[in-house]
Amino acid sequence: MLTESQRAIVKSTVPLLESGGEALITHFYNTMLGEYPEVRPLFNQAHQQSGAQPRALAYSVLMYAKHIDRLEALGDLPAQIINKHVALQVQPEHYPIVGTCLLRAIREVLGAEIATDEVLAAWGAAYQQLADLLIAAEGEAYESLARAEGGWRGERAFRLEKKVQESAEISSFYLVPADGGKVLAHQPGQYIGLRLMIDGQEQRRNYSLSAAANGQSLRISVKREPGGKVSNFLHDQLQVGDTLALFPPAGHFTLQPGDKPLVLISGGVGITATLPMLATALEGRRAVTFIHCARERAVHAFREPIDALAREHAQLTRYYCYDRALPEDAVHGQGYLTEQRLGEWLPASRDVEVYFLGPRPFMRGLRHALRNLGVPDAQVRYEFFGPAEALA
Repeated sequence: MLTESQRAIVKSTVPLLESGGEALITHFYNTMLGEYPEVRPLFNQAHQQSGAQPRALAYSVLMYAKHIDRLEALGDLPAQIINKHVALQVQPEHYPIVGTCLLRAIREVLGAEIATDEVLAAWGAAYQQLADLLIAAEGEAYESLARAEGGWRGERAFRLEKKVQESAEISSFYLVPADGGKVLAHQPGQYIGLRLMIDGQEQRRNYSLSAAANGQSLRISVKREPGGKVSNFLHDQLQVGDTLALFPPAGHFTLQPGDKPLVLISGGVGITATLPMLATALEGRRAVTFIHCARERAVHAFREPIDALAREHAQLTRYYCYDRALPEDAVHGQGYLTEQRLGEWLPASRDVEVYFLGPRPFMRGLRHALRNLGVPDAQVRYEFFGPAEALA
């Protein structure tokens, strides 16, 4: 039980986390991944090497410490964490490992004079409070997914039925249950977790579901990342007829019911999550503005299907913007998606609902531009690929 005095101690460490949180969390990861190999598959090593994972966790720890006495102020952050954990199948037995390594990192990085027994006890109680909340929420999610029609708990074998190259970098993988059963109806915008063995090492990854639910199959569309262990395996080695272990769909970045005009904005492979949203919105006869940005035509996936939808649905307006464009590309803009250009493409009324995702710099610019253009913050939703991070 976290006491008031312990809450005060945790809050008093906020300045230390603001100045040195990333170094502390980097030390934490080095300790945990070095000494507890059983948790390594839960962490994308590319995100570790780039620093994205330590930055994301440092941000989460800082926000938790700042709002330790008012957790509702954390907003969507707990939901983001819970859904990532569910997609990767984090289990209750993993939490004591994390807690042990976190407290050890606090002591070793801050030193015994600052990280006193009292401080460690306060952080231990704070961590246990958070762990209990997450374990309970994740347990409910696992049970709900198992009870749903076509749902399951843990991993389920899916067979690759079809593989389609969508662009120079992105391929789609159509997956059907090996048991021949139904597939639960995922929500537009959710992602799936994969577990596979590559060179004798277990790897787990999340990929957006790029087609609307049909009860029979799932589709993911994966960008080949330079040096990406899993993406290159899927592109080069996975063959039709092979099986993959999939975890149930998760994710809180989902299309919400509504009748306001919808704006979907994506950069690069971010288009994958917007495709089920677009299909669902058009089914409901909702007005949609679809904006996609890509480096060039060769890497622009799904252009032909979007163009076909625009011909079929008068309520769909689409805009394409390329960094590098040729006259025959017939794009609507070249260069970056500037605030001025975005303002010209948005509906005249800013009473719209906007969903966007893509590379972090792209998203950061969009967040500021939408605010400056008068789109209400409460009507803007976004998702990160990889670890959740702030757009500040």
